[in-house]
Amino acid sequence: MSDAGSSRATRLLSWFGVGDPWERPRPRVGRADVVWALVIGVFGLVSLELVRSVGVLKDLDSPWWLEWLAVLTGAALLVGRRRWPVTVAALGAAHMVLVGVTMPVVMGQFTLQVVYFVALMSGVAWARDRRWMLVVVALIVVVMFTWIALQFAVGNAAQSFLDGVRGEERYGLLAPIPGAVLLTLVINAVYFGGAVVIGQMQWRSARDRALLAGQAETISAQTEELRTRAVTEERLRIARELHDVVAHHVSVIGIQAAAARRVMARDPEATRSALEGIEGSSREAVSSMRDLLGTLRDVERPGGSAERSGRSPNPGLAELPDLVAAHSTPGRRVSYDLVEVRPGAGARLGLPLAHSVHRTVQEALTNVEKHSTATRVSVVLRLDEEAGFAEVEVVDDGRPRSGTSGSGLGQLGIRERAASHRGTVEIGPRPTGGYRVRVRYPWGSHSSSAATPTPPPAASADVTPAPEPSPRPVEAGR
Repeated sequence: MSDAGSSRATRLLSWFGVGDPWERPRPRVGRADVVWALVIGVFGLVSLELVRSVGVLKDLDSPWWLEWLAVLTGAALLVGRRRWPVTVAALGAAHMVLVGVTMPVVMGQFTLQVVYFVALMSGVAWARDRRWMLVVVALIVVVMFTWIALQFAVGNAAQSFLDGVRGEERYGLLAPIPGAVLLTLVINAVYFGGAVVIGQMQWRSARDRALLAGQAETISAQTEELRTRAVTEERLRIARELHDVVAHHVSVIGIQAAAARRVMARDPEATRSALEGIEGSSREAVSSMRDLLGTLRDVERPGGSAERSGRSPNPGLAELPDLVAAHSTPGRRVSYDLVEVRPGAGARLGLPLAHSVHRTVQEALTNVEKHSTATRVSVVLRLDEEAGFAEVEVVDDGRPRSGTSGSGLGQLGIRERAASHRGTVEIGPRPTGGYRVRVRYPWGSHSSSAATPTPPPAASADVTPAPEPSPRPVEAGR
């Protein structure tokens, strides 16, 4: 076979679904199948008797009950046309040949012609094994057209004999008998071809609907998975926020309480000021936690937002000086420096990134308060739009305080924040003494939990030290 012929055969097999992994579901025989078979059977019997009344069946020698049996058995085949499609198609072809040979006038009735057409069409439309369907349908077509060819040959011979005996003239290109047989051939070509094509179109339509339904289910499942993942990401973000808020304010309260205890006896004014600081920090902590819990309730509510709920916005760069001042004590000096390569860079920093910078500084200072003996802490924020980064560095001169090992959630929160912005993190003791927390965020990045519900990378992937620019000397440790 040539390449062109092979290609055409491949396309034909593909069109018939040979090799297609989808299989049409095979339904059980239902009430509708039985009702339709009964309706067609009754209609066929009524039509048969009307034809008998006209006198078309007067030359038949077969008894009436045999003619009824032919109609009823043909209609009964349609009961299983969807359950056993290929078998019904083969039985319909056998029924057509048998009745056509014994009672051709009955076989030519409209009802049985509809039965044979539907049987063949259903065999193509409902077959699960497409290759076996093609074999059976091809066999049916070959048998039918062989029968017609035999009729044509016999009819042509009979016409030649009649022309020789009676010398009848022709009215067209062909004599009457060969013309009738050829007309039958054309009609049957349209009849069987139409049944096969319509059945295949039904199969392909059912396959396309099933594929679309499967895709819709997949999209729905993926949408639900993404929604669930987004909710989980939001809850993790709120958990980090809650940890940062509680740790920060409790740390500030502890500082103010210690200061009040030291000066209570000799400086009532300083004690009052410290107690006012404790009161303010506690109120701010309660307010922040109320806002976060409100946000948590909005996670399950479509369209919920902090603005619509009346909650305060997240802190950013403008609150950093107050944050640093709150952690300064008589025994610990905390400095803050903002280094902008281009003036006004802080105002152009995105709100999500500014909030993450604030929380990073907050957590680093809280860790210093809880776990370090530092007396000097330096907070430096470097903003460089041209290089494309915002870097925050918190350096202290202390050493770990004994008996204060923490849970590690603070550093984990810093790493997760950096990962959500695809930033880099360096946390650990310095060779010259003290401790350093340095996080570099890409400029203009947005939190992945807000943009897409993709989980952040593992924390261990973010510990690659970033190159350290030195726009100003930073106070070193011991």
